[in-house]
Amino acid sequence: MKRRKWTPQQKLQIVIQGLKGNVTVGELCNRHQISQTQYYKWKDRLLKDGSKIFNYGGPDREADRLRREISKLKGIIGDLTVELKKTTTSGCEAA
Repeated sequence: MKRRKWTPQQKLQIVIQGLKGNVTVGELCNRHQISQTQYYKWKDRLLKDGSKIFNYGGPDREADRLRREISKLKGIIGDLTVELKKTTTSGCEAA
């Protein structure tokens, strides 16, 4: 089958159509020109990861938390780098 790029929204719509049961998975896959294996991979991923949208605050809140943590860690790395340079510079003068 011809390789195509599917948006997350398109994948979701296709899987939801299959879950509704109004059409067989085979017919659905033929209509969208995807393999049944691909459909089931998308379905399994939705069922596995779908609960994340119900987490308190949703995925956006989690992303914000991770951005804050990254920013904090970068600050710590910067502070440690400055301290290391001070220590290295001080050590060179003593020699």
